[in-house]
Amino acid sequence: MHVVVMGCGRVGSTIARRTVDMGHSVAVIDQDPAAFARLGTDFPGQCVAGVGFDRATLEEAGIRRAVAFAAVSPGDNTNIIAARTARESFGVRTVVARIYDPRRAEVYERLGIATVATVRWTADQMMSRILPGRTTHEHRDVSGAITMIAAAPDRSWIGAPLAEIEKATGGRAAYLTRLGEGILPAPTTRLQDGDRLHLMVRTEELERVESMLAHARDAREEQA
Repeated sequence: MHVVVMGCGRVGSTIARRTVDMGHSVAVIDQDPAAFARLGTDFPGQCVAGVGFDRATLEEAGIRRAVAFAAVSPGDNTNIIAARTARESFGVRTVVARIYDPRRAEVYERLGIATVATVRWTADQMMSRILPGRTTHEHRDVSGAITMIAAAPDRSWIGAPLAEIEKATGGRAAYLTRLGEGILPAPTTRLQDGDRLHLMVRTEELERVESMLAHARDAREEQA
């Protein structure tokens, strides 16, 4: 498969190297030719100096045969323009853009462009460690209807089967982080002390679900 990466900073160069290591072809675009030094002298991919949303530059990078396009330059506007060009002008199905402004990220997610909101993600990760009981929003689908949260439920939930938590919240347990490792749970898996629960819920139900997990488990749920 062929992948085009716009931006050869630390993120872009890492994506490019990993893509090559997985056996795929990759072209990296950057306005500054000196940036390609991050890839190393043994980099087997293609390096294209130019503006990432310029059609001629994208053509040179092989955008017409690309299965994916990643826009990870330092500029939000540049990333979005390039992502929309790749998607709308060249029909690339998998397009991802790094966005620093979380408000913009939500808008572009609704337009069907997957985004990684760097500031929001970093802030959420830091806050989840500063305040361990805090619920964080890890992912939202492009329509905005489904959100995946990460929560350390109130201690009263320890020992509860995930099937019970799903029934009470109306959500779906995606996975657990236990002792620093992710595990795929079965319906009979029980929440243990220190677990972090990653739960998919309807966005409209976020407030109710977050409040439920943050407070003591209902006696009726314990008897279920």
